[in-house]
Amino acid sequence: MTSVLIVDDSRTSRKILRGVLESRGYEIIGEATNGQEGYDRYVELKPDVVTMDVTMPVLDGISALKKIKDDFPDAKVVMVTAAGQKAKMVEAIRSGADEFVAKPFDPDNLKSIIDKVVNQ
Repeated sequence: MTSVLIVDDSRTSRKILRGVLESRGYEIIGEATNGQEGYDRYVELKPDVVTMDVTMPVLDGISALKKIKDDFPDAKVVMVTAAGQKAKMVEAIRSGADEFVAKPFDPDNLKSIIDKVVNQ
């Protein structure tokens, strides 16, 4: 079973992601509410894939992505963004993001993106 770490400062977004992913057979092994906590949880849990929100307090998603990729080059990270953050998505891809998905989530699209990333 594919393990997932959800990093998002919005409790609602984490809940929606958890529900969508669990209903499609993924195991949610942890959650984090900011980029620094996300990095720390990644180090602790070593999930198969991370869903990383872009805009968060303490350490934003792109900074957390860079930190994870610097220390764990094989980490799989899917960035989660609100509509209209195209510049942030370009920066995230340049920083090593494997893929990105926009809110609101299309459950089937989210699953296919995570499957693609995990199987790369």
